[in-house]
Amino acid sequence: QVQLAESGGGLVQAGGSLRVSCTASGRTFRSGAMAWFRQPPGKEREFVAAIKWSGGSTYYADSVKGRFIISRDNAKTSLFMEMNSLKPEDTAVYYCAADPARILSAIRLPTYTYWGQGTQVTVSS
Repeated sequence: QVQLAESGGGLVQAGGSLRVSCTASGRTFRSGAMAWFRQPPGKEREFVAAIKWSGGSTYYADSVKGRFIISRDNAKTSLFMEMNSLKPEDTAVYYCAADPARILSAIRLPTYTYWGQGTQVTVSS
């Protein structure tokens, strides 16, 4: 059974930075992808960033490109996202997701197999 656990959320002022982390237990991923999604208050869950486990290619939503950086550790058990120049509209619950069979064409879809419980990120203006 795979479990994903996020950490690192919190309250930050606009323009500040935060780093969120996700630790996977139960298996080591060697294929597919891991991703970050977020769900702002009253809105649907949306794609933020993803990383292919093989090769490490990264993908970003236009709204965070140039501000957020997704990465993973070499042991391939942890996922990170450095969030810079944060804006109030980045306020959301951030979820970690993983799918060992995720193909590139579906990397932005919120249909991953495994999900964490989420961590709250609040950006004050």
